[in-house]
Order: sequence, then C-alpha cells, then structure tokens
Amino acid sequence: MAIAIRPDLDHEELVVQTGERSGATMAVAIHSTRLGPALGGARLWRYERDEEGVADALRLSRAMTFKAAAAGLDLGGGKGVICAPSSSPPTGLDRQSILDDFGDLVESLDGRYITAEDVGTSTEDMEEIATRTSHVTGMPVDRGGSGDPSPFTALGVQAAMRAACTAAFGVSDLNGRVVTVAGLGHVGERLARGLAEDGASLILSDIDPAKAQLAEELGARWVGPDDALTTGCDVVAPCAVGGAIHAGNIEELRCRVICGAANNQLADESLAERLAGRGILYAPDFIANAGGLINVYRELHRSSAERATELALGIEATMARVFARAEVGGTTPLDAARELATERLDRPS
Repeated sequence: MAIAIRPDLDHEELVVQTGERSGATMAVAIHSTRLGPALGGARLWRYERDEEGVADALRLSRAMTFKAAAAGLDLGGGKGVICAPSSSPPTGLDRQSILDDFGDLVESLDGRYITAEDVGTSTEDMEEIATRTSHVTGMPVDRGGSGDPSPFTALGVQAAMRAACTAAFGVSDLNGRVVTVAGLGHVGERLARGLAEDGASLILSDIDPAKAQLAEELGARWVGPDDALTTGCDVVAPCAVGGAIHAGNIEELRCRVICGAANNQLADESLAERLAGRGILYAPDFIANAGGLINVYRELHRSSAERATELALGIEATMARVFARAEVGGTTPLDAARELATERLDRPS
C-alpha cells in the first residue's frame, strides 16, 4: 500500500511503498511540476538502508527540476528509486515483479510523474514497466521510442567539457588534455570513446576490473577506483554514482576542472565554495548531463534525433553562460546555474 507524504522540503510529493509482488521498497519523489510533468529515471540500486534510497529520490528529483529548467524543457523534476533486495542485480521473474510493482506505483500518480531508465535499469526494463503504465519514456527504438539516452548524455558532457576548458585554459580544444573518466558504464564508456576521438589523453577507472579492456583498446592509462579522482590530470569526469567529491578527498584533488555525467557529484553543495577556493572549476552536473533528458523529452514531443543532437551540443553555450555569470557575480558556477534555472521557474507562465 502506498503512503503519500508531503515532506518538510521543497517537494510537492513523495510516495513510498512496498511492492505487493516483490516486497521491494520503492519511492517516487516529485519535486516540481511547475513547468510540466515531473520526469526522472527509475534507479535500481542496493542501499544499506531503505531510508538512503528515499533520500536519494528526494535529492535527485530536485536536481531534475533544475536540469529541465536550465535546458529550456517543459518538464518538472522527479525521480524513482527501487531499493534492490541484494547486491546482485535481480533477474528473471524477480526482476519482472519489481518492475511491475514500480509500474503500478507510477500509474497511481496519474501522469504527474513520468519514468525513464537510470542507473540499474534499461530500455528493456522500460518495456516491462510500460505493461503497467503509459507514463514511461526511453522505450526501445523498435517500439517507437528514443532508445538508449547515453549517447546524448555523453555528447552533452563533452560539450560542457569544452566550455569548461575554455574557461579554465582559454581554449576549448580537448586534443592533448589529460582527462580522467571515473566510471565506465553506458555514459562513461561513450564519453571515453568520444574524448579519444578528440585526441584527449585518457585515464580510465571503474569498480569492474574487466573494464580495463577499454583502457587497452583506447591506449589509455588504467587506475584503480580509489585513485581515480586524485590522480593528476586536467579534467576529472565523475561518471558513476553521486557524492564522488566529498570532504574526505576534496583536498587531494589534482585537477583543474571537474565535469562529468554523474548526478549530484558533490556530496555536499557547500563543497562548491571549497572547490572554487582551490582554483578548481566545477561544471554543475545538472547542466552538463542534460543530454539524456533532452533525448527522452524529444520522444515525448515526437521531435527528431537531429534536434536532440542540436540541443545536446547547445549545452556548451549554456555552460559558458553559467561560467560567465559566476565570474561577473563573484559566485560559484553551482550558484550561477541554480540562478539560471530558478529564473525560468519563476517566470510567469
């Protein structure tokens, strides 16, 4: 049975339930529907405590609101989190039960929340969820959907990285830049390949040692996950789960730019000030990684892949505006990015 909660935060709604079939705890957080229905992926992840999964939904849904607003999309911010019952990804009937339960939860929200793939889920999972609700996007191409959003996310991150390099080094060219990609999932791998094509000198890392094969293929240096963020380089691209930059490692960072695909890269937003104090340029993640959202948005509005590509590449100009605003205002890029998004949210409809 679902329990609707109006949390003591700036969210519109939070629903937490135990799946009737699966017994898994799952949550949907709706941060804002000011600009449109709240869209955000369904994250399937193992948490030590269910409360951590709910907190993740709340934090990530807020970031989705800013992401959509800054990208100029008529969408609100939401997030779904499914607390995986074990450290191993569920398979077979167990997975189907979890996805069906989540689909029922989404359907109960009457279109206020639209789901899509995220960490731990796939376009095939969206097909299963779609058997329980129509409020789903990111469907496979052969089902008329936009398919895997990761190419567009990676494209946008690379565009944001060019803007960051312009601000930090005076040139946007990534040729010869030493870039560490930490996390080689769908987006991280595509980003690494794109950077290699642009001539970047790569350092790659992932918790899965088998991903070292990609480093060998691309002629990159491989480092263990414990050293990925603190190895000397020009740019660090966190592309795994959130909270990569935290109080325990911020003083050990040896880069000039942070620009990656992960959501909520700062464990605490106050760390933006400390990064600025160290002379490290932080590219706000909800600007940099908006390409995936742009892709699923075009599915909802039946626009073309070419238009989605154009908008993803436009992230470079948006990020440049953020850096310029921060410099003029004497603030951090994170504050400047939030201001940009808030201005659109506050604009009369």
